[in-house]
Amino acid sequence: MRYYTDVFVEADRLSRSPHGRLEALRTRDLLAGLLPAAPATVLDVGGGPGAHAGWLADAGHRVHLVDLVPAHAAAARQACPAVTATVGDARRLPLADRCADATLLLGPLYHLTDRADRIAALGEALRLTRPGGLVVTATISRHAPLLDLIRQGRVDDRTRPALLAAYASGVNDPVSGFTTAYFHRPAEVVDEFRAAGLPRPELYGIEGPLWPLLPLAGGPETDGALFAEVLRCAALFERDPEVLGTSAHLLATARTPA
Repeated sequence: MRYYTDVFVEADRLSRSPHGRLEALRTRDLLAGLLPAAPATVLDVGGGPGAHAGWLADAGHRVHLVDLVPAHAAAARQACPAVTATVGDARRLPLADRCADATLLLGPLYHLTDRADRIAALGEALRLTRPGGLVVTATISRHAPLLDLIRQGRVDDRTRPALLAAYASGVNDPVSGFTTAYFHRPAEVVDEFRAAGLPRPELYGIEGPLWPLLPLAGGPETDGALFAEVLRCAALFERDPEVLGTSAHLLATARTPA
């Protein structure tokens, strides 16, 4: 809560850099193909200031956003009048059983460092989603932090031990510049879904293997031929198990049992 209230501005994260825009476009494309036709009731847990809730509402869905950070929930209400937003913890939500056609967890799982907490959040998503509905999560790949800091030139004698420890354990040390977090291997995502009662999850690589080639900064007008090819490559390899882990983020989805 302190990190997202006092340190980091989340509101424009998905628009202020080529990498953010790649993540946004790919997540939107994947969700558009996975979610039920509008109007559906979509629960956006950990939805931040409403980056995805806004376009989902514009597409005709009924969206309720929940976020742990009060400033995020307030920003979502202001930016997206059609979206309802409340403050809440993904592990324990005061919402009725089976209230959603689809439940999104696009942020909470990589901010819960204990496996039991991640499974609890997935269990809540299962409880809140109608039978046959969809649970969709995003996680940060175990490989992403090391790749990202190397491309930024930020790996040195001070940060390298913490990065290697995070690569081994999955738990991030905030010395990296990011807050407390957990980074998944693809097999771990599958294991945690199954442990929560969500069998047969399907995994997608969001950014694909070429995202480190994108420049660190630049506006949308700079997204030229390289950006287009990285985007095409991400779509081409999105289900390839041999390269899934090279994406910065993994999208996983499963239908709730009847």
